[in-house]
Amino acid sequence: MASSDFAKSDFARQMAGYGLVTAHILYRMPDHPSFLQTYIWQDYDLSPRFPELKRFLEFWQRELDGPLHEVRVVHNRLIKPAELRTVGGVFNLH
Repeated sequence: MASSDFAKSDFARQMAGYGLVTAHILYRMPDHPSFLQTYIWQDYDLSPRFPELKRFLEFWQRELDGPLHEVRVVHNRLIKPAELRTVGGVFNLH
């Protein structure tokens, strides 16, 4: 898939209400359970249910050995209604 196809796909998802989600995942190392390792996951997802993130975490628990310790989620809609404000004056510099 070409990079322009990815851009079109991402834009279409944003128009459908998807926003950028970043998950900071702490998990225990399988061989050393007293140590925590970090993993950052980022994708477009729908807030507040986060179906893509849930699907990834289900895969993690089913297929990977490192048990999850903590997941912190940050979400931001990238396409928002326009923010307008009036201009109090115009200054020309020569």
